[in-house]
Amino acid sequence: MQLVFFNKKAGFEYQFLEKFETGVELNGQEVKSIKAGHISLAGSYVIIRGGEAWLIGTNIPPYQAKNAPKEYNENRARRLLLKRKEIDYLMGKTKESGLTLLPTKVYTTKGLIKVEIALARHKKMSDKREVIKKREAQREITSGRFF
Repeated sequence: MQLVFFNKKAGFEYQFLEKFETGVELNGQEVKSIKAGHISLAGSYVIIRGGEAWLIGTNIPPYQAKNAPKEYNENRARRLLLKRKEIDYLMGKTKESGLTLLPTKVYTTKGLIKVEIALARHKKMSDKREVIKKREAQREITSGRFF
């Protein structure tokens, strides 16, 4: 597994309850662009519409900007490849209050591009403060500084 992109901000803003590995439907130049590391998951999310899962808001620029087709859209919705049972399960879970689906990682496995999505709940401000306190305490312990 070669990690291409990791969404750190989502880990800080949301509490992940469950994770799923999915394939994603891409064009040829999008595959090359992702393998080159040109992808942004900032502000992206997953919705389930018409019995299919869609990745919305992901920006994949063209591999060669001057050689891209004129109708190429960097921010188009991309279909995620999930099994019917997983889609039904996720559809039921997202109807619960406060749960959402977010992409957390993009990586390659055996030449295929995979997206890890997580069923997540938004953290409260107090939870975020606790995470920051723990991180700073761990940093002080490892550096050997005690004040």
